[in-house]
Amino acid sequence: MRIEHIAIWVTDLEMMRTFYERYFNAVSGEKYYNPTKEFSSYFLRFTDGARLEIMYKPSIGKSSNIDTTRTGFIHFAMSVGSKEKVNSLTDELRADGYTITGEPRTTGDGYYESVVLDPEGNQIEITI
Repeated sequence: MRIEHIAIWVTDLEMMRTFYERYFNAVSGEKYYNPTKEFSSYFLRFTDGARLEIMYKPSIGKSSNIDTTRTGFIHFAMSVGSKEKVNSLTDELRADGYTITGEPRTTGDGYYESVVLDPEGNQIEITI
């Protein structure tokens, strides 16, 4: 068994698609639009076959997943293959103005990671 995809609501579908394509080499499928529900989405596929669905609907309000005082979805992790790639991608994201909430480090459970917020504040762990 495997996770087929993860989905997140976004407020700017095109900006988010571009972010994941640029920094995480996602390949976007065709845009889906349902005019009756005013719903739009893209499926983004990553090199290992994992998929992220980004979804937009004007009536959906913004929430925050960086609140560690509640239960629910908090982050997802993207493996980039090496410490050097974790470091270089973190530096690139920082230089491009993205918020780094966790500097590259080895965690207590042995992961080498950094943590960045995507343009809409979703936490992404960048791991080996």
